[in-house]
Amino acid sequence: MRILLALAAGLTASAASAEVKSASEHGFVIEQRATLVVPPEVAFRSIGEVRNWWSPDHTYSGNASNLSLELRPGGCFCERLDSGGGIEHLRVAYLEPGKRVVLTGALGPLLYEGVSGVMDFQVERTAGGSVLKMSYKASGFANGGAARLAPVVDKVLGEQMKRLRTFATNSDKKL
Repeated sequence: MRILLALAAGLTASAASAEVKSASEHGFVIEQRATLVVPPEVAFRSIGEVRNWWSPDHTYSGNASNLSLELRPGGCFCERLDSGGGIEHLRVAYLEPGKRVVLTGALGPLLYEGVSGVMDFQVERTAGGSVLKMSYKASGFANGGAARLAPVVDKVLGEQMKRLRTFATNSDKKL
């Protein structure tokens, strides 16, 4: 429930992020990019360790250790609830180990709307490490309009990308 409150609170933000590539009443496209000073293998592996980098403020349970992401076709980005229940946030639809993972589903309050989304993580090798690109495309019926939600979702996903970058960098030092 905390994820709903955090996203709803952000609806009052007045400025849209430059990373919202397009937005309309029925959908949006968000892109994020992070340069990492770690090899692509470390960046990719870090995506799957979601409980270590996703903010607990953007979970239903308030505890990121309840999150899991199985990096396999059909794998679930899921969250356990203390009540014994849970949430399927996204599902792995495409996996190219070390390079790309595509997930489908509706994040946060989009779960309660007639919206579906595609989250695409791509990792590319660079001279100094790697570049991690993430896009999230969502479309369908969003009560109140998807364009209003786009800057909020962008802000939340931007925070997660920063946390992922920090985690990947620090996890590489432990190897």
